[in-house]
Amino acid sequence: MNEPLPSAAGPVARLIEEFHKLPGVGPKSAQRLTYYVLRAPAAEAQALAQALLDVKDKIVLCSVCQNVTDVDPCRICADGQRDRTTICVVEEPLDILALERTRSYRGLYHVLHGVISPMEGIGPDELKMKELLDRLRSNEVGEVIVATNPNLEGEATAMYLGKLLRALGLKVTRLARGLPVGADLEYADDITLARALEGRQEFSG
Repeated sequence: MNEPLPSAAGPVARLIEEFHKLPGVGPKSAQRLTYYVLRAPAAEAQALAQALLDVKDKIVLCSVCQNVTDVDPCRICADGQRDRTTICVVEEPLDILALERTRSYRGLYHVLHGVISPMEGIGPDELKMKELLDRLRSNEVGEVIVATNPNLEGEATAMYLGKLLRALGLKVTRLARGLPVGADLEYADDITLARALEGRQEFSG
C-alpha cells in the first residue's frame, strides 16, 4: 500500500490510510477524500462519521430474506403488495438495489451473501442456503429466479441451486443472457436488467 504523504499530519495520514482501505479507492483518491473532509464544515464531517457508525450499529440482516435492513422483517418482505409466489436469489444486497431500480420485478428476494468458490474455501454451508430452504418449505413459492452473476462462481452456484431446488419440485429460472458474461448485476444498466428479468428461462443446468 502506498504510504501517506510524508508532510501529512498524524490524523490526516490516518484518514488517508483508512480511505485507501476501501475497495476501489487508490492513494490519490484517498488523499482527495481526506482533504475534502478537512475543508468541509464540521457538521458535514460529523454527519459522515455518524452515518458510518449508524451502519454498523443499526443495520441487521432481515430474518426472512437476509437482506441488510434497519427493521426486521425488511420493508420488501413486509410489503403485502409483493408477489409471494416468486423468490429471486441474489449474491449480495447491492444486487437487490439494482433489480429494484428496474421496477420490473415485484416478487421477494433472498440474499446468499456470496457464491460457491472452492478456491476460497466457500461452500454451500458458508452461504445463506439453509435459510432459503427453510423459506421454501411453505407451499407459497412456485418459482425461484436464480440471479447470480454470469461468471464462473456465479454459474457454479446457479447449477448447485438448480439441482437442489428442482428436486423439491420447484420451477427454477435463470436471468436471460442479455447480461454480459463476467459482469456484476450491480453495474448493469436498468434496461438490460429489465430485459434479463423478462426473458428469464427455465434453468436446466
